[in-house]
Amino acid sequence: MPSVSRTFSTVATPDAAYAYLADFTHAEEWDPGTQTCERTSGDGGVGTTYRNVSTFLGREVEITYTTAELAPPTRVHLRGTNEQFEGHDIFEITAAGRGSQVRYTAEMSFSGLSRFASPVVAAYLPILARKTVDQLRASLDRQV
Repeated sequence: MPSVSRTFSTVATPDAAYAYLADFTHAEEWDPGTQTCERTSGDGGVGTTYRNVSTFLGREVEITYTTAELAPPTRVHLRGTNEQFEGHDIFEITAAGRGSQVRYTAEMSFSGLSRFASPVVAAYLPILARKTVDQLRASLDRQV
């Protein structure tokens, strides 16, 4: 299962970082691959679903994300699925000075023919993680 985890600092407070990350429609701002992300059901709490359309390794994919866990203001866990993919985006937020430290973990598993892409995805993840963290930090810093 390809996965990547990165920790970074932001000037956003834990409450501001949590509020921003808990609303997955913001993925359009911080995720380099996301083209659109819209809430399809729910009130933003656990069980809320989102339709995410992204490009990944040159392919357009549609993934349904569901808010799996919310622990204000320290943890946000979103689970993404489609017919051949399951992913987990996990954000762990801690206070750090006047801002926060955020640990972002992305875990992915593939089934069907997509499972053959796992080695390519694993090789690409460090590059994608750098871009994602840069955009995520910039987006969170604007929340101040």
